Amino acid sequence: MRYLPLSDSDRSQMLHAVGAKSIDDLFVDVPKAARLDGVIEHLPLHASELAVERHMGALAKKNMVAGEVPFFLGCGAYRHHVPASVDHIIQRGEFLTSYTPYQPEIAQGTLQMMFEFQTQVARLYGCDIANASMYDGSTACWEAILMASRITRRDKAILSSGLHPHYVSVCNTMAKFTGDELKTSAPTLSAETDAEKIIAAIDDATSAVVVQYPDILGRITDLAPIAEAAHAKGALLIAVVTEPVALGLIRSPGEMGADIVVGEGQSIGVGLQFGGPYVGLFACAEKFVRQMPGRLAGETVDAEGKRGFVLTLSTREQHIRREKATSNICTSSVLCALAFTGHLTLLGEKGLRQLASLNHARACEVADRLSAIPGVSLVNDSFFNEFTLRLPVEARPAVHAMVEKGVLGGVSLGRLYPDSADLANGLVLAVTETVTDEDIDALEAALKEVCA
Repeated sequence: MRYLPLSDSDRSQMLHAVGAKSIDDLFVDVPKAARLDGVIEHLPLHASELAVERHMGALAKKNMVAGEVPFFLGCGAYRHHVPASVDHIIQRGEFLTSYTPYQPEIAQGTLQMMFEFQTQVARLYGCDIANASMYDGSTACWEAILMASRITRRDKAILSSGLHPHYVSVCNTMAKFTGDELKTSAPTLSAETDAEKIIAAIDDATSAVVVQYPDILGRITDLAPIAEAAHAKGALLIAVVTEPVALGLIRSPGEMGADIVVGEGQSIGVGLQFGGPYVGLFACAEKFVRQMPGRLAGETVDAEGKRGFVLTLSTREQHIRREKATSNICTSSVLCALAFTGHLTLLGEKGLRQLASLNHARACEVADRLSAIPGVSLVNDSFFNEFTLRLPVEARPAVHAMVEKGVLGGVSLGRLYPDSADLANGLVLAVTETVTDEDIDALEAALKEVCA
């Protein structure tokens, strides 16, 4: 379907202006394997709107939807129950259709929400200050590395092997254009993290150390020794949290000395939604606030002394000169941030701690039952609601076999690390409050069968 009514002559003039011979030249940076070759399979070339709706509906029914089948997927995106009141709030017109609150006199509701969101994120992460959201967790991770480079005036970051490989991929992509040097490797299928190796690798050229907490295998690391070692060399510690519910039960990264804490806020208030939109969280120590990317909503008083809210800092390229900007990824996710703050407000501190305890207890129950299956062993000696199993068979085909039995039984490490044979038998499972006893029974039965 063509949305721009351009003639061949129009297109030729545009291509000539940018120095391209054909439209295909505009996509040379996209790997050939990722490009479409011909028409999209299973889609008719032309049909009525009603026929297209019916066809797309039939395709959608082929999906295995969370809530309809036993669901144990995680690895950075988690299924939690979102109260109906959250959806009601974010669909109110003043929030759903609003844009950047440049005029505070008519945007007090949005600005106050952003201020409350920042307060919640800062408290959750154990930091002094947080911004009003980022695009998502992976880009927030990169922005933190770039921020550390500005602060330390160094350009080498050490990325823990336990950092989500998708986050690593995003950072590597961005680093191609900045010249930053990123050091990382794949994890090992063991209970031990790479904390000691990271500490040994920190030198006088290191700008930052990036550690996920809990990490991609669900392991929980004491960040204090890493922070101490980094600070001794003039480097910063960046902690990445992909499951913020975990902070209702374990110590916050800021308490352990992390200078910058970033992550994904999807699991609080935002559904899985087939991959997005999500919301990036970003917090840091107050002394670094001038280098923090994104926007910051602040509290003030008006001419009559009444409390009000304004954008205090907006050092993004759409606000100031690009070369002076602290962020060139300008999209924030304020509607998702509203969902996050609405859900967290409804929970309160007590509710979050109860939710976290329920998640952990459920995960322990599942880990005990599955690790009792002959040939299956638990990798972790600590975890929150996500853990890794070592199977007696390759995990990727085992996951596909469980799908055929109507169970979404985790994420195989072979999918995340296709080039690592050592991780092929690793299976990561996430267990939240949404999992029922019947779900656990179905998972146990399916895993027993595929491991037999």
